[in-house]
Amino acid sequence: MTFTSITFFAFVLLTLILYYAMPKKIRWVILLLASVVFYSLCSLKYIAFIVFTALSTYLCAGWIDSISRKTKLKVKAKKAEWSREEKKAFKDKATTKKRLIIALVLVVNFGILFVLKYYNFLSGSLATLLNSIGLNVSFPTLGLLLPLGISFYTFQTMGYIIDVYREKTPAETNFFKFFLFVSFFPQIVQGPISVYDDLAPQLYEGHKLEYKNIKYGFELIIWGLFKKMVIADRLVGPMNTILHDKSKFGGEFILLAVLIYSIQLYMDFSGGIDVARGVAQMLGINLTENFKRPYFSKTIGEYWRRWHISLGAWMKNYVFYPITMSKGFLKLGQKTKKSLGRNIGKALPGSIATFIVFMLIGIWHGANWKYVGFGLWNGLILFISNLFQAPIASLSAKLKIRTKSFSFRIIQMIRTFIIVLIGYYFDIADSFKDALVMIKRSVTDLHLGNWTEPKCFENIGFTAFDGYILAFSLLVVFVFSLYQEKKQIQVRDFLEDQSIWFQWAVLLIGLMSVIIFGVYGPGTSASEFVYMQF
Repeated sequence: MTFTSITFFAFVLLTLILYYAMPKKIRWVILLLASVVFYSLCSLKYIAFIVFTALSTYLCAGWIDSISRKTKLKVKAKKAEWSREEKKAFKDKATTKKRLIIALVLVVNFGILFVLKYYNFLSGSLATLLNSIGLNVSFPTLGLLLPLGISFYTFQTMGYIIDVYREKTPAETNFFKFFLFVSFFPQIVQGPISVYDDLAPQLYEGHKLEYKNIKYGFELIIWGLFKKMVIADRLVGPMNTILHDKSKFGGEFILLAVLIYSIQLYMDFSGGIDVARGVAQMLGINLTENFKRPYFSKTIGEYWRRWHISLGAWMKNYVFYPITMSKGFLKLGQKTKKSLGRNIGKALPGSIATFIVFMLIGIWHGANWKYVGFGLWNGLILFISNLFQAPIASLSAKLKIRTKSFSFRIIQMIRTFIIVLIGYYFDIADSFKDALVMIKRSVTDLHLGNWTEPKCFENIGFTAFDGYILAFSLLVVFVFSLYQEKKQIQVRDFLEDQSIWFQWAVLLIGLMSVIIFGVYGPGTSASEFVYMQF
Protein backbone atom coordinates (compact mmCIF):
# COMPACT_ATOMS: atom_id res chain seq x y z
CA MET A 1 0.00 0.00 0.00
CA THR A 2 2.74 2.48 -0.97
CA PHE A 3 1.82 5.99 -2.05
CA THR A 4 2.74 5.16 -5.65
CA SER A 5 0.60 2.03 -5.98
CA ILE A 6 -2.72 1.59 -7.77
CA THR A 7 -3.99 -0.13 -4.61
CA PHE A 8 -3.34 3.01 -2.56
CA PHE A 9 -5.21 5.29 -4.95
CA ALA A 10 -8.12 2.86 -5.16
CA PHE A 11 -8.18 2.98 -1.35
CA VAL A 12 -8.15 6.79 -1.42
CA LEU A 13 -10.97 6.88 -3.99
CA LEU A 14 -13.10 4.54 -1.87
CA THR A 15 -12.39 6.66 1.23
CA LEU A 16 -13.42 9.84 -0.62
CA ILE A 17 -16.69 8.30 -1.81
CA LEU A 18 -17.60 7.00 1.64
CA TYR A 19 -16.50 10.20 3.38
CA TYR A 20 -18.65 12.53 1.30
CA ALA A 21 -21.57 10.06 1.18
CA MET A 22 -21.96 10.11 4.97
CA PRO A 23 -23.60 12.83 7.09
CA LYS A 24 -21.14 15.51 8.20
CA LYS A 25 -21.36 14.57 11.88
CA ILE A 26 -19.91 11.11 11.35
CA ARG A 27 -17.45 11.78 8.55
CA TRP A 28 -14.61 11.64 11.06
CA VAL A 29 -15.60 8.01 11.70
CA ILE A 30 -14.89 7.20 8.04
CA LEU A 31 -11.44 8.76 8.40
CA LEU A 32 -10.83 6.71 11.54
CA LEU A 33 -11.92 3.46 9.87
CA ALA A 34 -9.81 4.25 6.79
CA SER A 35 -6.78 4.97 8.99
CA VAL A 36 -7.19 1.75 10.99
CA VAL A 37 -7.61 -0.30 7.79
CA PHE A 38 -4.59 1.38 6.19
CA TYR A 39 -2.37 0.76 9.22
CA SER A 40 -3.60 -2.83 9.53
CA LEU A 41 -2.82 -3.54 5.88
CA CYS A 42 0.66 -2.02 6.20
CA SER A 43 1.69 -3.03 9.73
CA LEU A 44 -0.93 -5.25 11.39
CA LYS A 45 1.72 -7.19 13.32
CA TYR A 46 2.76 -4.02 15.18
CA ILE A 47 -0.56 -2.21 15.53
CA ALA A 48 -0.52 -2.83 19.29
CA PHE A 49 2.31 -0.30 19.64
CA ILE A 50 0.40 2.62 18.14
CA VAL A 51 -2.73 1.64 20.11
CA PHE A 52 -0.72 1.59 23.35
CA THR A 53 0.87 4.98 22.66
CA ALA A 54 -2.52 6.50 21.79
CA LEU A 55 -4.27 4.97 24.82
CA SER A 56 -1.57 5.83 27.36
CA THR A 57 -1.32 9.40 26.04
CA TYR A 58 -5.11 9.82 25.99
CA LEU A 59 -5.53 8.61 29.60
CA CYS A 60 -2.61 10.60 31.01
CA ALA A 61 -3.58 13.77 29.12
CA GLY A 62 -7.09 13.48 30.56
CA TRP A 63 -5.64 12.98 34.03
CA ILE A 64 -3.40 16.05 33.71
CA ASP A 65 -6.24 18.16 32.32
CA SER A 66 -8.50 17.06 35.17
CA ILE A 67 -5.91 18.10 37.76
CA SER A 68 -5.50 21.51 36.06
CA ARG A 69 -9.25 22.17 35.99
CA LYS A 70 -9.82 21.01 39.58
CA THR A 71 -6.89 23.11 40.80
CA LYS A 72 -8.29 26.26 39.19
CA LEU A 73 -11.76 25.61 40.61
CA LYS A 74 -10.38 24.92 44.09
CA VAL A 75 -8.22 28.05 44.11
CA LYS A 76 -11.15 30.13 42.85
CA ALA A 77 -13.46 28.69 45.53
CA LYS A 78 -10.89 29.37 48.29
CA LYS A 79 -9.82 32.75 46.94
CA ALA A 80 -11.13 34.65 49.95
CA GLU A 81 -10.02 32.09 52.55
CA TRP A 82 -6.47 31.15 51.48
CA SER A 83 -3.40 33.30 51.78
CA ARG A 84 -1.01 33.74 48.88
CA GLU A 85 1.34 31.15 50.37
CA GLU A 86 -1.48 28.61 50.74
CA LYS A 87 -2.55 29.12 47.13
CA LYS A 88 1.03 28.70 45.95
CA ALA A 89 1.52 25.56 48.02
CA PHE A 90 -1.67 24.01 46.61
CA LYS A 91 -0.71 24.89 43.02
CA ASP A 92 2.83 23.54 43.53
CA LYS A 93 1.42 20.25 44.80
CA ALA A 94 -0.79 19.94 41.71
CA THR A 95 2.13 20.84 39.43
CA THR A 96 4.30 18.15 41.04
CA LYS A 97 1.59 15.56 40.42
CA LYS A 98 1.24 16.65 36.77
CA ARG A 99 5.02 16.49 36.31
CA LEU A 100 5.10 12.92 37.58
CA ILE A 101 2.31 11.91 35.19
CA ILE A 102 3.88 13.52 32.14
CA ALA A 103 7.29 12.15 33.06
CA LEU A 104 5.77 8.66 33.20
CA VAL A 105 4.11 8.90 29.78
CA LEU A 106 7.20 10.46 28.16
CA VAL A 107 9.56 7.85 29.60
CA VAL A 108 7.31 4.93 28.65
CA ASN A 109 6.57 6.02 25.09
CA PHE A 110 10.02 7.35 24.24
CA GLY A 111 11.30 4.21 25.95
CA ILE A 112 9.33 2.04 23.50
CA LEU A 113 10.79 4.02 20.59
CA PHE A 114 14.26 3.75 22.10
CA VAL A 115 14.10 -0.02 22.64
CA LEU A 116 12.65 -0.82 19.20
CA LYS A 117 14.87 1.57 17.28
CA TYR A 118 18.12 1.76 19.23
CA TYR A 119 18.48 -1.27 21.52
CA ASN A 120 20.27 -3.52 18.99
CA PHE A 121 22.59 -0.68 17.98
CA LEU A 122 23.56 0.30 21.53
CA SER A 123 23.87 -3.26 22.83
CA GLY A 124 26.05 -4.16 19.85
CA SER A 125 28.22 -1.06 20.35
CA LEU A 126 28.60 -1.82 24.06
CA ALA A 127 29.51 -5.45 23.36
CA THR A 128 32.14 -4.32 20.83
CA LEU A 129 33.60 -1.88 23.38
CA LEU A 130 33.74 -4.49 26.16
CA ASN A 131 35.24 -7.12 23.85
CA SER A 132 37.97 -4.66 22.83
CA ILE A 133 39.20 -4.54 26.43
CA GLY A 134 39.20 -8.31 26.82
CA LEU A 135 35.71 -8.90 28.22
CA ASN A 136 33.88 -11.54 26.18
CA VAL A 137 30.34 -10.18 26.39
CA SER A 138 27.31 -10.51 24.16
CA PHE A 139 23.75 -9.24 24.47
CA PRO A 140 20.54 -10.70 23.04
CA THR A 141 19.12 -8.95 19.99
CA LEU A 142 15.53 -8.01 19.21
CA GLY A 143 14.14 -9.50 16.00
CA LEU A 144 11.53 -6.79 15.53
CA LEU A 145 10.96 -4.44 12.64
CA LEU A 146 9.97 -0.86 13.35
CA PRO A 147 6.20 -0.26 13.50
CA LEU A 148 5.04 1.95 10.65
CA GLY A 149 5.51 5.66 11.45
CA ILE A 150 6.63 5.09 15.06
CA SER A 151 8.92 8.13 15.18
CA PHE A 152 6.25 10.37 13.66
CA TYR A 153 3.30 9.29 15.81
CA THR A 154 5.43 9.21 18.98
CA PHE A 155 6.61 12.78 18.45
CA GLN A 156 3.11 13.92 17.53
CA THR A 157 1.45 12.39 20.60
CA MET A 158 4.19 13.54 22.99
CA GLY A 159 3.87 17.07 21.61
CA TYR A 160 0.14 16.89 22.31
CA ILE A 161 0.51 15.82 25.94
CA ILE A 162 3.16 18.49 26.56
CA ASP A 163 0.69 21.08 25.23
CA VAL A 164 -1.99 19.70 27.56
CA TYR A 165 0.49 19.92 30.47
CA ARG A 166 1.30 23.53 29.51
CA GLU A 167 -2.47 24.18 29.35
CA LYS A 168 -2.16 25.33 25.74
CA THR A 169 -4.81 22.85 24.64
CA PRO A 170 -7.58 20.94 26.47
CA ALA A 171 -7.41 17.14 26.55
CA GLU A 172 -9.54 15.30 23.99
CA THR A 173 -12.36 13.45 25.76
CA ASN A 174 -13.18 11.00 22.95
CA PHE A 175 -10.53 8.28 22.58
CA PHE A 176 -11.59 7.36 19.04
CA LYS A 177 -11.27 10.95 17.88
CA PHE A 178 -7.85 11.12 19.51
CA PHE A 179 -6.80 7.88 17.82
CA LEU A 180 -7.74 9.45 14.48
CA PHE A 181 -5.37 12.34 15.26
CA VAL A 182 -2.61 9.83 16.02
CA SER A 183 -3.17 7.52 13.04
CA PHE A 184 -4.51 9.74 10.20
CA PHE A 185 -3.46 7.64 7.22
CA PRO A 186 -2.01 10.20 4.76
CA GLN A 187 0.57 11.42 7.29
CA ILE A 188 1.37 8.21 9.20
CA VAL A 189 3.93 7.03 6.63
CA GLN A 190 6.38 9.95 6.72
CA GLY A 191 4.69 12.95 8.31
CA PRO A 192 4.44 15.86 8.52
CA ILE A 193 4.39 15.94 12.33
CA SER A 194 1.28 17.91 13.22
CA VAL A 195 0.22 20.02 16.19
CA TYR A 196 -3.06 18.94 17.79
CA ASP A 197 -4.70 22.37 17.63
CA ASP A 198 -3.88 22.66 13.92
CA LEU A 199 -4.92 19.21 12.74
CA ALA A 200 -7.54 17.79 15.13
CA PRO A 201 -10.34 20.34 14.49
CA GLN A 202 -9.99 19.72 10.75
CA LEU A 203 -10.25 15.94 11.25
CA TYR A 204 -13.36 16.14 13.40
CA GLU A 205 -15.18 18.68 11.24
CA GLY A 206 -17.32 17.24 8.48
CA HIS A 207 -16.04 18.99 5.37
CA LYS A 208 -18.30 19.53 2.41
CA LEU A 209 -17.35 18.36 -1.07
CA GLU A 210 -15.68 21.24 -2.91
CA TYR A 211 -14.32 21.21 -6.45
CA LYS A 212 -11.43 23.45 -5.39
CA ASN A 213 -10.22 21.00 -2.74
CA ILE A 214 -10.40 18.05 -5.15
CA LYS A 215 -8.51 19.97 -7.83
CA TYR A 216 -5.87 21.35 -5.44
CA GLY A 217 -5.37 17.90 -3.95
CA PHE A 218 -5.04 16.31 -7.37
CA GLU A 219 -2.43 18.93 -8.34
CA LEU A 220 -0.36 18.17 -5.24
CA ILE A 221 -0.58 14.42 -5.83
CA ILE A 222 0.52 14.70 -9.46
CA TRP A 223 3.37 17.00 -8.50
CA GLY A 224 4.49 14.64 -5.74
CA LEU A 225 4.35 11.59 -8.01
CA PHE A 226 6.30 13.47 -10.69
CA LYS A 227 9.10 14.25 -8.24
CA LYS A 228 9.09 10.74 -6.77
CA MET A 229 8.58 8.49 -9.79
CA VAL A 230 10.08 10.47 -12.65
CA ILE A 231 13.08 11.95 -10.84
CA ALA A 232 13.85 10.28 -7.48
CA ASP A 233 13.32 6.65 -8.50
CA ARG A 234 15.28 7.20 -11.73
CA LEU A 235 18.31 8.17 -9.64
CA VAL A 236 18.25 5.27 -7.18
CA GLY A 237 19.86 2.71 -9.53
CA PRO A 238 22.93 4.77 -10.57
CA MET A 239 23.48 5.94 -7.00
CA ASN A 240 23.34 2.42 -5.57
CA THR A 241 25.66 1.11 -8.30
CA ILE A 242 28.36 3.43 -6.96
CA LEU A 243 27.63 2.97 -3.27
CA HIS A 244 27.39 -0.83 -3.34
CA ASP A 245 30.91 -1.17 -4.74
CA LYS A 246 32.73 2.06 -3.90
CA SER A 247 36.19 0.51 -4.31
CA LYS A 248 35.63 0.23 -8.08
CA PHE A 249 35.07 3.96 -8.47
CA GLY A 250 37.23 7.02 -8.02
CA GLY A 251 36.55 10.02 -5.82
CA GLU A 252 34.69 11.83 -8.60
CA PHE A 253 32.10 9.05 -8.59
CA ILE A 254 31.79 9.20 -4.77
CA LEU A 255 31.11 12.92 -5.15
CA LEU A 256 28.66 12.16 -7.96
CA ALA A 257 26.79 9.69 -5.72
CA VAL A 258 26.42 12.37 -3.01
CA LEU A 259 25.21 14.92 -5.57
CA ILE A 260 22.70 12.39 -6.89
CA TYR A 261 21.58 11.65 -3.34
CA SER A 262 20.98 15.35 -2.66
CA ILE A 263 18.49 15.41 -5.53
CA GLN A 264 17.02 11.96 -4.92
CA LEU A 265 16.37 12.55 -1.20
CA TYR A 266 14.70 15.91 -1.71
CA MET A 267 12.51 14.69 -4.57
CA ASP A 268 11.62 11.50 -2.68
CA PHE A 269 10.80 13.08 0.69
CA SER A 270 9.09 16.24 -0.58
CA GLY A 271 7.26 14.19 -3.23
CA GLY A 272 5.85 11.86 -0.58
CA ILE A 273 4.77 14.80 1.56
CA ASP A 274 3.04 16.36 -1.47
CA VAL A 275 1.08 13.15 -2.05
CA ALA A 276 0.09 13.06 1.64
CA ARG A 277 -0.96 16.72 1.60
CA GLY A 278 -2.83 16.20 -1.67
CA VAL A 279 -4.89 13.29 -0.33
CA ALA A 280 -5.68 15.28 2.84
CA GLN A 281 -6.60 18.33 0.74
CA MET A 282 -9.17 16.25 -1.17
CA LEU A 283 -10.77 15.54 2.19
CA GLY A 284 -10.81 19.26 3.03
CA ILE A 285 -7.85 18.95 5.44
CA ASN A 286 -4.73 21.13 5.23
CA LEU A 287 -1.56 19.43 6.44
CA THR A 288 1.36 21.66 7.33
CA GLU A 289 3.93 22.40 4.62
CA ASN A 290 7.16 20.48 5.26
CA PHE A 291 9.52 21.95 2.63
CA LYS A 292 10.13 25.46 1.33
CA ARG A 293 12.80 25.13 -1.38
CA PRO A 294 15.69 24.35 1.02
CA TYR A 295 18.44 24.44 -1.61
CA PHE A 296 17.85 28.18 -2.04
CA SER A 297 19.00 28.70 1.57
CA LYS A 298 21.81 31.17 2.25
CA THR A 299 22.78 29.76 5.66
CA ILE A 300 22.65 26.33 7.27
CA GLY A 301 20.18 27.71 9.83
CA GLU A 302 17.88 28.85 7.04
CA TYR A 303 18.24 25.44 5.38
CA TRP A 304 16.93 23.71 8.49
CA ARG A 305 14.02 26.16 8.67
CA ARG A 306 13.07 25.11 5.14
CA TRP A 307 13.82 21.35 5.38
CA HIS A 308 11.55 18.95 7.31
CA ILE A 309 9.88 22.00 8.82
CA SER A 310 7.56 20.05 11.12
CA LEU A 311 10.44 18.19 12.80
CA GLY A 312 12.34 21.45 13.26
CA ALA A 313 9.25 23.10 14.77
CA TRP A 314 8.76 20.15 17.15
CA MET A 315 12.38 20.31 18.29
CA LYS A 316 12.18 24.08 18.75
CA ASN A 317 8.96 23.97 20.81
CA TYR A 318 9.65 20.91 22.94
CA VAL A 319 13.47 20.73 23.21
CA PHE A 320 15.19 24.00 22.28
CA TYR A 321 12.96 26.43 24.22
CA PRO A 322 12.78 24.30 27.41
CA ILE A 323 16.60 24.01 27.40
CA THR A 324 17.31 27.70 26.77
CA MET A 325 14.69 28.82 29.30
CA SER A 326 15.90 26.44 32.01
CA LYS A 327 17.47 27.92 35.14
CA GLY A 328 20.88 26.41 34.37
CA PHE A 329 21.07 27.93 30.89
CA LEU A 330 19.78 31.33 32.08
CA LYS A 331 22.53 31.37 34.72
CA LEU A 332 25.07 30.31 32.07
CA GLY A 333 24.03 33.26 29.91
CA GLN A 334 24.40 35.69 32.81
CA LYS A 335 27.86 34.38 33.75
CA THR A 336 29.22 34.32 30.21
CA LYS A 337 27.98 37.88 29.54
CA LYS A 338 30.20 39.03 32.40
CA SER A 339 33.24 36.95 31.47
CA LEU A 340 33.06 36.74 27.65
CA GLY A 341 31.12 39.87 26.72
CA ARG A 342 27.50 40.60 25.88
CA ASN A 343 27.42 39.12 22.35
CA ILE A 344 29.07 35.79 23.22
CA GLY A 345 27.18 35.53 26.50
CA LYS A 346 23.87 36.09 24.73
CA ALA A 347 24.60 33.59 21.93
CA LEU A 348 26.32 30.79 23.86
CA PRO A 349 23.29 29.20 25.66
CA GLY A 350 21.26 29.16 22.42
CA SER A 351 24.23 27.76 20.49
CA ILE A 352 24.68 24.91 22.99
CA ALA A 353 20.93 24.17 22.89
CA THR A 354 21.04 24.13 19.09
CA PHE A 355 23.94 21.68 19.19
CA ILE A 356 21.95 19.38 21.52
CA VAL A 357 18.90 19.60 19.22
CA PHE A 358 20.91 18.54 16.18
CA MET A 359 22.54 15.68 18.01
CA LEU A 360 19.00 14.47 18.75
CA ILE A 361 17.97 15.02 15.10
CA GLY A 362 20.96 12.94 14.00
CA ILE A 363 20.03 10.12 16.38
CA TRP A 364 16.37 10.39 15.29
CA HIS A 365 17.42 9.56 11.74
CA GLY A 366 18.72 6.13 12.62
CA ALA A 367 20.50 3.71 14.94
CA ASN A 368 24.05 4.03 13.63
CA TRP A 369 27.13 6.05 14.54
CA LYS A 370 27.02 7.64 11.09
CA TYR A 371 23.80 9.43 12.07
CA VAL A 372 25.52 10.67 15.22
CA GLY A 373 28.13 12.06 12.83
CA PHE A 374 25.38 13.68 10.77
CA GLY A 375 23.98 15.40 13.85
CA LEU A 376 27.46 16.31 15.10
CA TRP A 377 28.38 17.98 11.79
CA ASN A 378 25.18 20.03 11.52
CA GLY A 379 25.19 20.88 15.22
CA LEU A 380 28.81 21.99 15.14
CA ILE A 381 28.31 24.22 12.09
CA LEU A 382 25.22 25.82 13.64
CA PHE A 383 26.99 26.21 16.99
CA ILE A 384 29.87 28.10 15.36
CA SER A 385 27.65 30.19 13.06
CA ASN A 386 25.31 31.22 15.91
CA LEU A 387 28.19 32.02 18.24
CA PHE A 388 30.01 34.23 15.74
CA GLN A 389 27.03 35.68 13.87
CA ALA A 390 27.33 39.12 15.44
CA PRO A 391 31.14 39.45 15.02
CA ILE A 392 30.94 38.31 11.39
CA ALA A 393 28.11 40.78 10.66
CA SER A 394 30.20 43.56 12.23
CA LEU A 395 33.27 42.56 10.19
CA SER A 396 31.22 42.47 6.96
CA ALA A 397 29.97 46.00 7.65
CA LYS A 398 33.51 47.27 8.30
CA LEU A 399 34.78 45.67 5.08
CA LYS A 400 31.78 47.16 3.27
CA ILE A 401 30.76 43.78 1.81
CA ARG A 402 27.50 44.11 -0.09
CA THR A 403 25.73 41.23 1.64
CA LYS A 404 22.44 41.91 -0.16
CA SER A 405 23.93 41.79 -3.65
CA PHE A 406 22.90 39.00 -6.04
CA SER A 407 26.46 37.65 -6.39
CA PHE A 408 26.96 37.46 -2.62
CA ARG A 409 23.66 35.62 -2.17
CA ILE A 410 24.68 33.09 -4.83
CA ILE A 411 27.98 32.52 -3.01
CA GLN A 412 26.05 32.02 0.23
CA MET A 413 23.77 29.44 -1.44
CA ILE A 414 26.74 27.52 -2.86
CA ARG A 415 28.52 27.59 0.51
CA THR A 416 25.39 26.34 2.30
CA PHE A 417 24.85 23.58 -0.26
CA ILE A 418 28.45 22.37 0.21
CA ILE A 419 27.91 22.23 3.99
CA VAL A 420 24.68 20.26 3.47
CA LEU A 421 26.44 17.98 0.99
CA ILE A 422 29.14 17.08 3.53
CA GLY A 423 26.39 16.06 5.95
CA TYR A 424 24.90 13.79 3.27
CA TYR A 425 28.09 11.70 3.23
CA PHE A 426 27.07 10.42 6.67
CA ASP A 427 23.59 9.57 5.35
CA ILE A 428 24.74 7.35 2.50
CA ALA A 429 27.87 5.83 4.03
CA ASP A 430 27.84 2.38 5.61
CA SER A 431 29.36 3.69 8.84
CA PHE A 432 30.88 6.77 10.48
CA LYS A 433 34.37 5.69 9.44
CA ASP A 434 33.20 4.98 5.89
CA ALA A 435 31.78 8.52 5.66
CA LEU A 436 35.16 10.01 6.58
CA VAL A 437 36.90 7.79 4.00
CA MET A 438 34.38 8.87 1.34
CA ILE A 439 34.94 12.56 2.14
CA LYS A 440 38.70 12.07 1.94
CA ARG A 441 38.49 10.24 -1.40
CA SER A 442 36.22 12.95 -2.82
CA VAL A 443 39.11 15.39 -2.25
CA THR A 444 42.27 13.35 -2.75
CA ASP A 445 41.11 11.01 -5.52
CA LEU A 446 39.12 13.49 -7.58
CA HIS A 447 39.30 13.34 -11.39
CA LEU A 448 36.40 15.44 -12.65
CA GLY A 449 37.56 14.98 -16.23
CA ASN A 450 36.18 11.43 -16.08
CA TRP A 451 32.68 12.90 -16.01
CA THR A 452 33.16 13.90 -19.65
CA GLU A 453 34.03 10.36 -20.77
CA PRO A 454 31.35 8.85 -23.08
CA LYS A 455 30.90 5.71 -20.96
CA CYS A 456 31.13 7.45 -17.59
CA PHE A 457 27.40 7.44 -16.88
CA GLU A 458 26.70 4.24 -18.79
CA ASN A 459 28.97 2.41 -16.33
CA ILE A 460 26.59 3.25 -13.49
CA GLY A 461 23.45 2.32 -15.44
CA PHE A 462 22.55 5.82 -16.52
CA THR A 463 21.37 6.01 -20.14
CA ALA A 464 21.17 9.01 -22.48
CA PHE A 465 17.37 8.70 -22.34
CA ASP A 466 17.49 8.98 -18.54
CA GLY A 467 19.70 12.02 -18.91
CA TYR A 468 17.27 13.83 -21.19
CA ILE A 469 14.29 13.01 -18.95
CA LEU A 470 16.12 14.13 -15.81
CA ALA A 471 17.49 17.32 -17.36
CA PHE A 472 14.04 18.41 -18.49
CA SER A 473 12.32 17.30 -15.27
CA LEU A 474 14.83 19.08 -13.04
CA LEU A 475 14.49 22.20 -15.19
CA VAL A 476 10.72 22.09 -14.62
CA VAL A 477 11.19 21.74 -10.85
CA PHE A 478 13.79 24.52 -10.81
CA VAL A 479 11.60 26.94 -12.78
CA PHE A 480 8.56 26.25 -10.60
CA SER A 481 10.68 26.57 -7.43
CA LEU A 482 12.23 29.82 -8.63
CA TYR A 483 8.78 31.21 -9.39
CA GLN A 484 7.57 30.27 -5.90
CA GLU A 485 10.69 31.75 -4.32
CA LYS A 486 10.42 35.09 -6.10
CA LYS A 487 6.64 35.48 -5.96
CA GLN A 488 6.17 33.77 -2.56
CA ILE A 489 3.01 32.09 -3.86
CA GLN A 490 2.14 28.53 -4.85
CA VAL A 491 2.16 27.50 -8.51
CA ARG A 492 -1.43 26.31 -8.07
CA ASP A 493 -2.40 29.91 -7.24
CA PHE A 494 -0.94 30.91 -10.61
CA LEU A 495 -2.90 28.11 -12.29
CA GLU A 496 -6.08 29.27 -10.53
CA ASP A 497 -5.87 32.54 -12.46
CA GLN A 498 -5.74 30.73 -15.81
CA SER A 499 -8.60 29.30 -17.85
CA ILE A 500 -10.11 25.97 -16.83
CA TRP A 501 -8.84 24.41 -20.05
CA PHE A 502 -5.27 25.51 -19.35
CA GLN A 503 -5.46 24.21 -15.77
CA TRP A 504 -6.59 20.74 -16.77
CA ALA A 505 -4.19 20.64 -19.73
CA VAL A 506 -1.30 21.17 -17.30
CA LEU A 507 -2.66 18.48 -14.99
CA LEU A 508 -3.12 16.06 -17.87
CA ILE A 509 0.44 16.68 -19.07
CA GLY A 510 1.68 16.06 -15.53
CA LEU A 511 -0.31 12.83 -15.24
CA MET A 512 0.88 11.57 -18.63
CA SER A 513 4.47 12.42 -17.70
CA VAL A 514 4.19 10.22 -14.61
CA ILE A 515 2.54 7.39 -16.57
CA ILE A 516 4.99 7.50 -19.51
CA PHE A 517 8.27 8.49 -17.83
CA GLY A 518 7.75 7.28 -14.26
CA VAL A 519 9.84 4.38 -12.94
CA TYR A 520 7.48 1.52 -12.12
CA GLY A 521 6.37 -1.91 -13.28
CA PRO A 522 8.29 -5.14 -14.08
CA GLY A 523 12.04 -4.77 -14.63
CA THR A 524 12.32 -1.39 -12.90
CA SER A 525 13.91 -0.37 -9.62
CA ALA A 526 11.23 1.79 -8.05
CA SER A 527 12.02 2.29 -4.40
CA GLU A 528 10.16 2.77 -1.14
CA PHE A 529 9.99 6.28 0.25
CA VAL A 530 13.21 7.00 2.16
CA TYR A 531 11.49 8.27 5.32
CA MET A 532 9.19 5.24 5.62
CA GLN A 533 11.96 3.66 7.71
CA PHE A 534 11.27 6.16 10.50
